[in-house]
Amino acid sequence: MSSDFVDLVREKANKRILFLPHAINQMNRPERMISTAEVRYVIFEGEVIEDYPEDVRGHSCLMLAFPPMSNRPIHIVCAPKDEYLAIISAYVPTLDKWEPDYRTRKAK
Repeated sequence: MSSDFVDLVREKANKRILFLPHAINQMNRPERMISTAEVRYVIFEGEVIEDYPEDVRGHSCLMLAFPPMSNRPIHIVCAPKDEYLAIISAYVPTLDKWEPDYRTRKAK
């Protein structure tokens, strides 16, 4: 993963962030309740843990951070577009699918 792509993600987020319907639905689930502040923290302070250059929605990535306002892991999937950063999904990863570092998927 190139730092240029992370810079592009953050540059587009500085212009505008667009939450796609799936992301809004995921963020509003009662057991998650992910705030826009948490998403912004992941974008600007988090790390890319998976890169999806061939995504049909355009080059996207999975980012992780532990926002201090909630102190829990948050994953977001986002894709930089010409005039904005699209937030495709946002969720709290669980240990049934992720290793304790929340960076590594468990083997199936």
